[in-house]
Amino acid sequence: MSVQVWTYIIVGITFALYIGIAIWSRAGSTKDFYVAGGGVSPLANGMATAADWMSAASFISMAGIISFTGYDGSVYLMGWTGGYVLLALLLAPYLRKFGKFTVPDFIGDRYYSDTARIVAVVCALLVSFTYVAGQMRGVGVVFSRFLEVDINTGVIIGMIIVLFYAVLGGMKGITYTQVAQYCVLIFAFMVPAIFISIQMTGNPIPQLGMGGTVLDGSGMYLLEKLNGLSTELGFNEYTEGSKDRIDIFAITLALMVGTAGLPHVIVRFFTVKKVKDARKSAGLALLLIAVLYTTAPAVAVFARVNLIETVSDKSYDGMPEWFKNWEKTGLLRFEDKNQDGKVQYVADPQINELNVDRDIMVLANPEIANLPAWVIALVAAGCLAAALSTAAGLLLVISASVSHDLIKKIFVPIISEKGELIAARLSAFVAVCIAGYFGINPPGFVAAVVALAFGMAAASLFPAIILGIFYKRMNKEGAVSGMIAGILFMLFYMAKFKLGWLGDIPPASKWWLGISPEGFGSVAMAVNFIVSLTVCRFTAAPPQEVQEIVENIRIPSGVGKASASH
Repeated sequence: MSVQVWTYIIVGITFALYIGIAIWSRAGSTKDFYVAGGGVSPLANGMATAADWMSAASFISMAGIISFTGYDGSVYLMGWTGGYVLLALLLAPYLRKFGKFTVPDFIGDRYYSDTARIVAVVCALLVSFTYVAGQMRGVGVVFSRFLEVDINTGVIIGMIIVLFYAVLGGMKGITYTQVAQYCVLIFAFMVPAIFISIQMTGNPIPQLGMGGTVLDGSGMYLLEKLNGLSTELGFNEYTEGSKDRIDIFAITLALMVGTAGLPHVIVRFFTVKKVKDARKSAGLALLLIAVLYTTAPAVAVFARVNLIETVSDKSYDGMPEWFKNWEKTGLLRFEDKNQDGKVQYVADPQINELNVDRDIMVLANPEIANLPAWVIALVAAGCLAAALSTAAGLLLVISASVSHDLIKKIFVPIISEKGELIAARLSAFVAVCIAGYFGINPPGFVAAVVALAFGMAAASLFPAIILGIFYKRMNKEGAVSGMIAGILFMLFYMAKFKLGWLGDIPPASKWWLGISPEGFGSVAMAVNFIVSLTVCRFTAAPPQEVQEIVENIRIPSGVGKASASH
């Protein structure tokens, strides 16, 4: 059978599974819709959190960016993995003990202020919409290649699927769908990695294969071979970095603290029964995530070697079928500048004739390596599972922020539970439409878009959450002014250096302190902390009962069940 037929079969089966789970676990109350009734087991929550976390950026774009940038791409591995350690140790158990539905709910109550709640909602929506744009872009890439439809049509198909199980099932449906999606995505990522590792090095463990010797009889290590191929084409050595150390530090820090401030990840810890279950599920999620994260560098190396050996200085007419297939999507482009009929793939942009979108590397890798059609189709299903699971989590955050934090808590406090549930579902519908627009008109490749979302989370929500837990003197004036200063500073830098909204995008040499837009969340976060603490010092302390709540959520004894009475 062809790749397309296999794709229809495997993707069809997985979509039917997701929809079936959503129907089985549909939400009947607001508690079901927002936090899955608060009764999810640590293992199920760990798997759902891992799927929620491992988005299209993790599945297709992270290995893609490492494949092209080598050592420099390691910032994504370090930042995204380290962020989960921060989350498990510093936030998850305390937020669970506080016992609220959403991050703006925590901020609104902790800072005894509707203004703080509204600012937190705005920040959560900005982060979530930026993040979901990357997921929809990933969905469009998969559909355009494997189901041979236009990228925009692919985005619309993905929107309809997500809308169905997110709106029907809420957090309850999403949680159990994400358990299935974790199984699909991890299987889809590991199977081709194992195949190619055996093919190139004879070692079935990709992580070891990456550091092993190639099977061509030369006795050369795979990374040594890749360094040689890279330098021959004028690229940097794969294992050497070109980024400034300060930028590497800033991006890693922004990704770490951004992880700990992401509303769609934090809300997962409100779904378990007990405080200790929150910590346990965070630990399980980290282990489950590590399976993919430790394999991604190996996949990046395999894909880079295969790509260079397949296309460099070879006849265009003799290119394999996968090359022509990806050309049709517009994500791989060949321009014969010297009219010699050969593909010149080199670092010099004046001579280079091949443009490869980073987001295709994981998806094209099994085809480049000549793996069976069912493996290629499995990767497509895995990418869709990764993108849709994260998109669903984000859409739930958006709908909960609007229906619970704005409508219920501020504008219509007397709304019935049924009315709130209807508002949540309508909010999810509107959010899907906006997310689809961003998916059709994305501001960059998936990992870059997602990195900006992390920067915004670091700049706005993380300081308010961490100070709200560990500094009982922090008041509403400090938190609100800090969030506003942090998010505006980050948005200004993005607009100037990434999106070109303030004129032509300046070159990297003009970056402030040598820090890229992806890493600027670290600077904006520091601004948030400084503004928060300064304003706090010159304004009144929080009420005594609020300070007692802060003391209480940090007491580890007798915390069997979380209290929502605050």
